[in-house]
Amino acid sequence: MKDTELLDRLRLIRTSHIGPITCQHLLKRYGTVRDALSAIPELSARGGRKLKLCPLETAEKELALIRQSGAELLCHGQENYPTALLPFDDAPFILTVKGHISLLNRGACAIVGARNASINAARLSEKLETEIGQQNFVVISGLARGIDAAAHKGALKSGTIAVLANGIDEVYPPENAALYDRVCEQGLLITEMPYGTKPAPRLFPSRNRIIASLSKGVLVIEAALRSGSLITAREAADRGIEVMTLPGSPFDPRSQGTNALIRDGATLVQNIDDILSVLSQANSVEMPPPGPYQIPATQSAGDMAGQSATLSEKERADIYKKLLENIAHDPIAVDELCRWCHVSADIVQSFLLELELAGQVQRHSGGRVSRLISED
Repeated sequence: MKDTELLDRLRLIRTSHIGPITCQHLLKRYGTVRDALSAIPELSARGGRKLKLCPLETAEKELALIRQSGAELLCHGQENYPTALLPFDDAPFILTVKGHISLLNRGACAIVGARNASINAARLSEKLETEIGQQNFVVISGLARGIDAAAHKGALKSGTIAVLANGIDEVYPPENAALYDRVCEQGLLITEMPYGTKPAPRLFPSRNRIIASLSKGVLVIEAALRSGSLITAREAADRGIEVMTLPGSPFDPRSQGTNALIRDGATLVQNIDDILSVLSQANSVEMPPPGPYQIPATQSAGDMAGQSATLSEKERADIYKKLLENIAHDPIAVDELCRWCHVSADIVQSFLLELELAGQVQRHSGGRVSRLISED
């Protein structure tokens, strides 16, 4: 991919209120990233606020810093982009990677768990990941304290991928600096966050969805009832990916989350044979199809613009009002929104795009949208 195309893609995804789902909608509507960039100011103005594009100089600086650090970009649609992510409508538009990219071509098992893991759980995690790696599976985790760190250590020789919730240049937590370097040398670091991004709580759910999406199965080892590990498990379950967990003592808070997963239908595993049985079954199952609510590829920008142009200003205002009245802060399916508002799907998708670019709504995986409280 030429640098001009890379820079256009960086500008698109780094523009505020534009996420990976929106990028795909824009590409399907306008055909090229350059045409999408040209259309954004007018589209956002229709939605109520003219959006300022990410400056070219900002994208050029990020690309230079990425390359100086020894990392590179993988773009959705490129040949070396992870195929495991492609079935999902919220697949990252751009990934920054550093290390052995070939690991993305192998089947993977995610391991997540408590940051304050017990000694026994950490030892078991490292042992299991070594055994999983010996069966040619890549081990994926989030480079956090506790179970994550043990998982990476156990799989360094066979292959491990660390998905970060920060920029590729940031090491978090600081005590994992040596592990960060070892994963970079022997495995792969991957993130969708811009270079220089500091870790923040709001970024971890996005990181967790990538961990789940890259994996054929997610193993949870110790997790409290309210933990990031359970977010990863929910993401996996929502995507049709098998969730496995080890049972724990009902008296240990670190096991309450894992025990709840078993109660709710997760597969109880006790040893490597159980885990491999689940992963082998996942190999024989086709991945779920892409999100069904994206704009069809056959729908051209001219077609949609023509439909929108036939509406009067009053009709447009009425549709905006209907949509905003019926979109709550909890996500709602777009097809349900269409039925409720009695507006065609093509028109709804067009108006939602304008509202999203204006910072009034946001998209979620599975063709859902919600109201957005803007911080601007």
